[in-house]
Amino acid sequence: MNPNPDLSNLKPFEKGQSGNPNGRPRKYVSQLKEIGYKKSEINDAIQAMMAMTMEELKEVWENKNATILEKTVANAMRKSLEKGTLYSLETLLSRVYGQPKQEIDSTFQERPIFGGIKLNVDKDNGTGEDSTVKEKD
Repeated sequence: MNPNPDLSNLKPFEKGQSGNPNGRPRKYVSQLKEIGYKKSEINDAIQAMMAMTMEELKEVWENKNATILEKTVANAMRKSLEKGTLYSLETLLSRVYGQPKQEIDSTFQERPIFGGIKLNVDKDNGTGEDSTVKEKD
């Protein structure tokens, strides 16, 4: 870490101004649905392109006649592979095949809710008083 960083080019945000005015970028599938593609078309394209080689993906990306759908999916896959991250691929796969089932191992013991408390109820002994509840050790 630089002990003397150059802060001359920085200025604080003005009150009410966002540091990220455009917000979080839209996901690929959301963008495609906004353009008018159906879920089934998106899923079919993703499924077909998952079987392609890197060279085939490159051809799709460079093809002038490729649809926006094909280019978007090819670009997402290409970026993910170049970065060495699986995030975009996982997103695309879960879009087509759904999330994998997750198993959870759990064990529990039955325990009484009031385990340490014992109650003794005295009945009305003819004095006209209400019955009382006493805590017993």
